[in-house]
Amino acid sequence: MDLVLLFFIFVLAAFLGLELISKVPSQLHTPLMSGANAISGITIVGAILATGIGAEGSIGMILGFLALVFATINVVGGYLVTDRMLQMFKKKDK
Repeated sequence: MDLVLLFFIFVLAAFLGLELISKVPSQLHTPLMSGANAISGITIVGAILATGIGAEGSIGMILGFLALVFATINVVGGYLVTDRMLQMFKKKDK
């Protein structure tokens, strides 16, 4: 694909994401974040495929492995933040 077209798609997605997130009420941020983290698990599958099947040479393997590490950190960190946010809504025992 042409680099200009890819850049246009990136900018369009960034503006669309900003508009969508700014319209979400604060009560829905936790479920939205949880759902987004579940969908982000797809990036782990893509990183595994990039490392195993699509890797050509050692540079491809290194980049695929780094993608796998960063995607895993993103998903696990997102679930930890979601869990911490949900803990704030639980009643405290006396």
